[in-house]
Amino acid sequence: MLLIMSTAASTSIAHFSTPASLHLSTAKNKKAALLLNSIPTSKITSPPSISKVQYGYGYSKKSSILTGFKPFSSPVMEWQDCTVKMEIDVPVGVAYKLYSDRESIPRWMPFISSVQVLKDKPDLSRWSLKYKALGQELEYSWLARNMQPTPNQKIHWRSLEGLPNRGSVRFFPRGSSSCQVELTVSYEVPQILTPLAAALQPLLESLLRGGLEKFATLAKTFAD
Repeated sequence: MLLIMSTAASTSIAHFSTPASLHLSTAKNKKAALLLNSIPTSKITSPPSISKVQYGYGYSKKSSILTGFKPFSSPVMEWQDCTVKMEIDVPVGVAYKLYSDRESIPRWMPFISSVQVLKDKPDLSRWSLKYKALGQELEYSWLARNMQPTPNQKIHWRSLEGLPNRGSVRFFPRGSSSCQVELTVSYEVPQILTPLAAALQPLLESLLRGGLEKFATLAKTFAD
């Protein structure tokens, strides 16, 4: 409907923008034509009719300002952070090496069902999440890029597509035989859902802490 209205408006502008001499060139009364043609005319110019406007999560179809159409704007998004820390009785090098093996992460993070590193692009990996909550099976997937790590200190990543998330794992030595592991996971939600995300924060912290406990147990087998 908007397209039809825009086309009709453009046609009307084009009609009235045509010099009067063209419309009177076929008039039977040539004297009247000459008289009218002598009256100065002004050309009506069309305003900028096409503009690209944001709509939802991307861009809408082209819309004309003649239609007065005002699309909805994108929702305001906010990042929610969740951080857990744990002392682990293994050298920092052992903990860092084990956590660097992304495809092994499902061994200690049970809600991560799989991680597959792309063979042709080893800095990229495909992640799948499965978790049962409130009687429903939740399932998400995303493509992540591992950012440049700092050996024995930091691993961090961010998603490129799919579920918006980012995170980091930091390693702090505590003597020669132990270290502290700090895991931070961040995810993006619409601002209107921020209260709900805050309410679910303890659940996420519990899941991450449980994962680090399993990681600590597994890391000890590598240290022995």
